[in-house]
Amino acid sequence: MKYIIEIATSDFLTTKSAVEGGADRIELCANLAEGGTTPSYAHTKKCREAFSIPLFPIIRPRGGDFLYNKDEFEIMMNDIRVAKELACEGIVIGLLNMDGTIDMTRTSELIELAYPLEVTFHRAFDRCKDPFAALEELIEIGCQRILTSGQQPSVSSRESVVDSKAVELIADLNKVADDRIIIMPGSGVRKENIKMLAEKTGCVEFHSSLRGKIKSPMQYVHPAFASSEESYSNNQISPDEVRALRTVLQ
Repeated sequence: MKYIIEIATSDFLTTKSAVEGGADRIELCANLAEGGTTPSYAHTKKCREAFSIPLFPIIRPRGGDFLYNKDEFEIMMNDIRVAKELACEGIVIGLLNMDGTIDMTRTSELIELAYPLEVTFHRAFDRCKDPFAALEELIEIGCQRILTSGQQPSVSSRESVVDSKAVELIADLNKVADDRIIIMPGSGVRKENIKMLAEKTGCVEFHSSLRGKIKSPMQYVHPAFASSEESYSNNQISPDEVRALRTVLQ
């Protein structure tokens, strides 16, 4: 069985670590603490020049909900043009209507604009009112992949214990999808549970951020900020943790 490991990264250094660890694909983000927002032009360009594996920048102009106004939609369209210009292999999007349905009109426009790039619909899917109706709609408009935590905050209730409700829905979605679209579990996917997720859902693509922190190499610590973790720690992904995901699956 060929499994695909996608890693969400927050900057150039975490992307470099994920690639070193053997990731198959990168969801390129900024601000992962907010669920991920669109990376800058320079960030995407640098990663494209440095790495040959597929890069899927998230197209999300801000944190918060997935209900976008006209100006935000124009920004998303321009960011997709940038992703195409920089030869990315895909993009990651998610747009909803006020009533919890997929924004079909504008999602279709973005998929058409992105072609021939692949399109993943991100965890806005988990905020949908009817996941099975949304599944059929995304298949209809040509989306290649759905990232989902089974409409729960995470696929795992604890690090090594999967959330049965989430896993049951993911398995049902994967069965109904029937190879018409890829169902990719994400949020809470770790080496402790990835094999169990594969066995219980039948999915073959998995998404993880493996977010960690590393102490800053700064020597001077300003006394007023001595207790500020944000000021003196940086995001980190361990290449060994990425490798471990694949090792467990094999």
